[in-house]
Amino acid sequence: MAAVAPRIFVSHLAGIAVFDPNGDQVGRVRDLVAMLRVGRRPPRLLGLVVELSTRRRIFLPMTRVTGIESGQVITTGVLNVRRFEQRPTERLVLGEMLDRRVRLVDSGEEVTVLDVSVQQLPARRDWEIDRVFVRKGKGGTFRRKGEALTVDWSGVDGFSLEEHGQGAENLLATFEQLRPADLANVLHHLSPKRRAEVAAALTNERLADVLEELPEDDQIEILGKLQEERAADVLEEMDPDDAADLLSELPEEDKERLLALMQPSDAADVRRLMAYEEKTAGGLMTTEPIVLRPDATIADALARVRNPDLSPALAAQVYVCRPPDETPTGKYLGTIHFQRLLRDPPGTMVSSILDDDLQALSPGAALPEIAGFFATYDMVAAPVVDESGSLLGAVTVDDVLDHMLPEDWREQEFHLAGEVPHGE
Repeated sequence: MAAVAPRIFVSHLAGIAVFDPNGDQVGRVRDLVAMLRVGRRPPRLLGLVVELSTRRRIFLPMTRVTGIESGQVITTGVLNVRRFEQRPTERLVLGEMLDRRVRLVDSGEEVTVLDVSVQQLPARRDWEIDRVFVRKGKGGTFRRKGEALTVDWSGVDGFSLEEHGQGAENLLATFEQLRPADLANVLHHLSPKRRAEVAAALTNERLADVLEELPEDDQIEILGKLQEERAADVLEEMDPDDAADLLSELPEEDKERLLALMQPSDAADVRRLMAYEEKTAGGLMTTEPIVLRPDATIADALARVRNPDLSPALAAQVYVCRPPDETPTGKYLGTIHFQRLLRDPPGTMVSSILDDDLQALSPGAALPEIAGFFATYDMVAAPVVDESGSLLGAVTVDDVLDHMLPEDWREQEFHLAGEVPHGE
């Protein structure tokens, strides 16, 4: 039976230290950021507001938190030091939820929020606010304190977004469960004003996923209406090949300004991709495939494949290379499809089962050659290797289709779950 994740009351997190993987303190927790939802659905915890030693407050996504224990937060060590700016659908848990007056659903009695608890969802990296600690009575310093009790989030009214009259917030909450491609279709048919409002309310990660699915004109319009620092943050969250395609459509001055604002490692990947012609393997590839060393085991490979942030095409196979592990790698040795990983014992070294007969694509391979490669070998992803034998990246079948379909293919609407409302 799987272990239940511990429940943490947010008052215990205020002011605790934040450390990187090496044990060095990077700052302290000053607040938590949550996104409310329509109705009584528990809010999703997006991240922490961390105050650095310089007094600057930054946003630390929960995806970069590896542990909360013993009065400390452990991170992946990857921090974006840009100043935290609250978005329209975000709520500060300590600053806006505690001491709030809400009502108990059962009795209608008004209570005061003393604390809320957060918990990580099973088998996922998502966190939710699940419980509310409240005190009955009207409160006040000199009044007799009433009964305190803990209730489920659904047991109180007065937090969640209203069903009507919330403009972009309500629209965003309504379409929260849509796939990025379907949400992109919704945004495409909104008015420019409403499209900008919804884009401004989306998290960086969500907006990046949606931008990748939008037509080029919509991408440029939305990016142009964001503050430059946020635009750079969103570009960092996009797949490098999609970010490169988008930046290549901007004026040179705007492009260089945004690249300068991006993290150096992300900007370097994008610049490398922009050096290739658009409809070549080099221009289509992503620079972040799953790369393993030859002494890695099948268990190591499967752990990497399970990463929920990977697209199905990228998770379909791993690439075995000599160090360094990041592209461009050392000598490319071969590929292993995930089905083969499932057929051998977990302790088997990947070097003993790799497919080294499949010819890799060169970065200059043109689109028809790439499409022929996928059709001939029934592949959903293919390695791109340079003349020196280094793996540069991988081309996925979705990128090939994007460039082979007619330019207006996104104009087709697919109503798989009822009508999608249009904008104003």
